[in-house]
Amino acid sequence: MATVDDLQFEEFGDTTTSLAADPDATTISIEDPGETPKHKPGPLRGLGREEDDELLGNDDSDKTELLAGQKKSSPFWTFEYYQTFFDVDTHQVFDRIKGSLLPIPGKNFVRLYIRSNPDLYGPFWICATLVFAIAISGNLSNFLIHLGEKTYHYVPEFRKVSIAATIIYAYAWLVPLALWGFLVWRNSKVMNIVSYSFLEIVCVYGYSLFIYIPTAILWIIPQKAVRWVLVMIALAISGSVLAMTFWPAVREDNRRIALATIVTIVLLHMLLSVGCLAYFFDAPEMDHLLTSTAAPNQTVVAAKSS
Repeated sequence: MATVDDLQFEEFGDTTTSLAADPDATTISIEDPGETPKHKPGPLRGLGREEDDELLGNDDSDKTELLAGQKKSSPFWTFEYYQTFFDVDTHQVFDRIKGSLLPIPGKNFVRLYIRSNPDLYGPFWICATLVFAIAISGNLSNFLIHLGEKTYHYVPEFRKVSIAATIIYAYAWLVPLALWGFLVWRNSKVMNIVSYSFLEIVCVYGYSLFIYIPTAILWIIPQKAVRWVLVMIALAISGSVLAMTFWPAVREDNRRIALATIVTIVLLHMLLSVGCLAYFFDAPEMDHLLTSTAAPNQTVVAAKSS
């Protein structure tokens, strides 16, 4: 049992003296809460570096490079290399589709939706769906135009699927390839030009084509005015996505070259939409008109010969 002498408080001397007497002793330092530590280089230096990285954007760029390195770790001839381009969830795909349908002025589509994880899953299936939408809607439009004619026999035109696939996939790959090469070439001339990767450009073009899927379905309506209104709406939405995305990439270039680049992008997009409408939907109507005008002439020729 402890006595009164054992419970008495003792006064300890200087810590340095105590350590000299017993080097193995453990000391605990209790500081005043209001007292600021004089020198703590580790945490302060790390905090300052984090603030600099946040202001300069180095942290995000380091993460992007790290993700890019992880994606390209496998050789390009392996299945694992291409599997990373399809590593995207449904929520991301829906977000990118929504971003292509509702372009926000002042917001870059690549930086807002694509750069964190560019994919080929969305563009591939959007292009495939658009191919079948155009081909099937074109066949239905041809059927509705000739509906009610006794001499008309409906024959499905399966060649429209291959033609539509060639046009859509060639546009979705060759135009981004040409644009990427042009941006790389201009980047060597003007250092301030923003550089996009080829995968990012393909991703932008693929998602910008989504608006044409419901448009192609509505093109079944056999009214030329309605079709042209629909194509103008689709062109305005998808063209604005392309223009607002690629304008920051060329605005530091020569003014004429920058404007010519954006105009070329929009014109090629217009050529695709108008060309699909004219070939797959207006052509059957024109053939029908030519057939109906040729029939009376054949009757007159037959009457004269008799």
